[in-house]
Amino acid sequence: MRTVVVGGGIVGLSSALELAERGLEVVVCEKGSIGSGSTERAAGGIRAQFSTPTNVELSVASMAVWREFEDRFGVDIDYRTNGYLFLARTDETAAALETAVEMQNERGVPSEVLGPEAARERCPGIDSDRFVAATYSPTDGFADPHLALQAYARAAADAGVDVRTGTPVTDVLREDGDGRVVGVETPDGRLEAEHVVNAAGPWARRVAAMADVDLPIAPRRRQMVVVDPESPVPETDPLTVDLETGTYFRPERDGEALVGGHLGGPDPDRDPDGYDRGIDFDWAADVLETASEWATYFGPDSRIKQGWAGLYAVTPDDNAVLEETVPGLITAAGFSGHGFQHAPATGQLVAELIDDGEASLVDIGALSSDRFGTERERIERNVV
Repeated sequence: MRTVVVGGGIVGLSSALELAERGLEVVVCEKGSIGSGSTERAAGGIRAQFSTPTNVELSVASMAVWREFEDRFGVDIDYRTNGYLFLARTDETAAALETAVEMQNERGVPSEVLGPEAARERCPGIDSDRFVAATYSPTDGFADPHLALQAYARAAADAGVDVRTGTPVTDVLREDGDGRVVGVETPDGRLEAEHVVNAAGPWARRVAAMADVDLPIAPRRRQMVVVDPESPVPETDPLTVDLETGTYFRPERDGEALVGGHLGGPDPDRDPDGYDRGIDFDWAADVLETASEWATYFGPDSRIKQGWAGLYAVTPDDNAVLEETVPGLITAAGFSGHGFQHAPATGQLVAELIDDGEASLVDIGALSSDRFGTERERIERNVV
């Protein structure tokens, strides 16, 4: 039974590996190079502090893999459990965080609500006077996306996956009659398959359209910069998020920090084949100035060293689509910035959908695409 996976990012490669380890024949079609879409441009965050139960459960299942990653893959991915610190400036945001913590705790996540001074103990560089509350979980953290991706790529190849780079999918083939997906077209010819996995990230809507399916997955541009701050950021600091301004930072090595955030304003769809992968200098100045208002590290002598832009594949409620969309077509896309961290669980779920006929690791009913525009649509509020 052959499966074709469309997309050679970490979601696609995790899916391919899990399928191959079950003994299935797998071909990965990647139009560029491995990870050239979103994975190599990710911030690398790994957390369970989400506001929707399904995302928390995806995190818990994925973190079980991230914790044992070096033992399983033989690769040190610089996985650091420094924690995540979410900061609230208003009582309304604080109340939403408290509700989320209750739900997270019910699922085994050791998150907690903190007052402003206790938050400053977790991250000494914040101006605690600006905040009314915070939440923190010590098992959250971050890893190196490049190292993790390469580990998945090597493991997939070792497991017998046929990884084809420079191989775009030009059509998704459906059978006359019942409309089942039966393969894909590539410039090298037709590939027949019993299942096709749409793990194309920012291209996922285009791939779905090839199968006459409309999915509301929008490519949205996001930026981040590496900063040499006025005061060094301790390597033990958590990834720290000011929810009201949308800005965040996390420590890099040697006192540097990775700083990012979407500051509002126009947020148009982008062409994933033709967007600007550099940074906008006005944005960079604004995001650093905004961060300096609530984090004392980023004084006027801070210096931007480098930066880049990537794409989030965003849905209307900031939750992924994970399902068998039509017979034979598995969708694993639209993670809205959470694809890297949820890739381990997603790969297992894709393998379950194909090999077992249903998902069991996590209840993914809330990630069905028929939720959009209905009362079942539940927005993920803890978005970075």
